[in-house]
Amino acid sequence: PPPLDPKLLRIEGVLVSHPVNSFTSMSAPTTVRWDHLRPDDFISRLESCPVIYLPIGLCEPHGHIAPFGLDTLKADYYCDEAARRFGGVVAPTQGYHIHECGFHRPWLDEVVGETNPRLGAMPPGVVCYHFLYQLRAFYNAGFRAVVVVSGHSGGSQNDLRTTAAAFTSATGLPVTVKSDPEWVEGLYEGDHAGKYEISQLLAIHPESIDMSLLDRQYDAGSGGRLALGEDAGEASKEYGHEINEAIINAIGDEVGRLNLSMSFDTKLDYEATEKIWHELLSQNGEWFSEQGS
Repeated sequence: PPPLDPKLLRIEGVLVSHPVNSFTSMSAPTTVRWDHLRPDDFISRLESCPVIYLPIGLCEPHGHIAPFGLDTLKADYYCDEAARRFGGVVAPTQGYHIHECGFHRPWLDEVVGETNPRLGAMPPGVVCYHFLYQLRAFYNAGFRAVVVVSGHSGGSQNDLRTTAAAFTSATGLPVTVKSDPEWVEGLYEGDHAGKYEISQLLAIHPESIDMSLLDRQYDAGSGGRLALGEDAGEASKEYGHEINEAIINAIGDEVGRLNLSMSFDTKLDYEATEKIWHELLSQNGEWFSEQGS
């Protein structure tokens, strides 16, 4: 038989005309990622809803049953779903976060011990300096509000909020920063690799959780607990779905309250951004995440 046209896709024995590439497929969800959008599509989404979502996560141990990137995976999901449901664009994911310093250090010693935690950790000054320049990019691209969803919590989000407040004060661009448990505060209680977090990922990427490894921590040479929560065995996909929907709805409520009518006529150059940074440092003193060190 003659070779198939690469633009034809066979579905259940039927040939249909359809371009096949990484950006379009028969079942592909709406493209909302900045790095996947072409210029016209980007501008269309920006003009329709000038909100940008920034997912922030971290590689850190969540027991033997879950992937290192649990925090990142859930932040990605919340931002993608929020953009699809409420409008806006999702920024490239920030996969490194504040850890291994201040009050984080004794926590690591307790739940990981001498085992290499294989963290994607950076000190607060490095993360926040980078974050400030991310905000500059959003401002210059024409967005009128920023929603930051951190899959990693424990207090480090406070340093991001301090940085965001400095940027808002200087430019007027509103920036909301919350960890995922903060979006549902009073409804659900967050944890680390316990019933709450493992349920979240069971509902998002069930294939990434292996509950048969719950007792792996007791095997010689396994590395031990690796920060697994004591109630991780109680996790369920159904409970995770409840949590996830509540978080996404809370993000939608926040977007609905935003004033998106403002406009920014000037661009922020490097010199102006450095000025914001140095003023922040002069007023801030110690980073929140360094306390207890």
